[in-house]
Amino acid sequence: TCPNRDGTLSRSGCIYCNAKGSGTGAFARGLSISQQIEAGKIGAIKKYKARKFLAYFQSFTNTYAPVAHLNALYDEALSCEGVVGMAVGTRPDCVDKSKIDLLDAYTNDYLIWLEYGLQSAHDTTLALINRGHDFKAFEAAMDLVAHRKKLNVCAHIILGLPGETRAMMLENARILGSMGVNGVKIHLLYVVRGTVLDKMYGQGRYTPLEQQEYVDLVCDFLERLPKSVIIQRITGDPHSDELVAPLWSARYRETFNMIQHTLEARDSYQGKCWI
Repeated sequence: TCPNRDGTLSRSGCIYCNAKGSGTGAFARGLSISQQIEAGKIGAIKKYKARKFLAYFQSFTNTYAPVAHLNALYDEALSCEGVVGMAVGTRPDCVDKSKIDLLDAYTNDYLIWLEYGLQSAHDTTLALINRGHDFKAFEAAMDLVAHRKKLNVCAHIILGLPGETRAMMLENARILGSMGVNGVKIHLLYVVRGTVLDKMYGQGRYTPLEQQEYVDLVCDFLERLPKSVIIQRITGDPHSDELVAPLWSARYRETFNMIQHTLEARDSYQGKCWI
């Protein structure tokens, strides 16, 4: 689960997160880790002809448990046929040395990505979205992995958060670039049914980004990231039955193509404005 939902920090969660924790809900349906992986492999093999796989611990906070329990879960995932590594999504305030040691130990045999949900480097924003931690928590989490050369770190960032200006969003890119992350996942803030953000949207207290506005922001953001940073995601991927707004966010391929075309029209590229 998550400390922002079990009462440790809050019971309402971040304003954009629903009861599924932005995941599939497969575990809640009674599927074990290995069963979830085997089910996911079927689609990947059919669509991409994939032969090797990364197990992705996505929903909620996947280091929020005792080390022994985490060890058992990770071992189960990595024991599945064809799995060559894993990505573990978590909050920067839910890691410590023992958990980083555990993940780092796997890097001798597997490709390991640790994914920190930063969302914003601005404390005013983090408070507004009820994140439950500040930017110092992310700095401390990055310090824990500073000398783990084989442990890859990916930071999640959201564009379009309430109250954030264009300058604030682009400052996020500069900060991430300066902190040495290996990868970044860029998300659009979209409104999911049943969330606090859904209520804000219904009351007229939140307006989502327009598609072209988001495309231009992503291009600006990419220009300010070092070339060495791997872009693992470039927009959100909402479930159609949960999406409230903006409706254009369901057209992932269209948005992706618009970003490519805009960069080409600018004669631009990732890292162009990185200093």
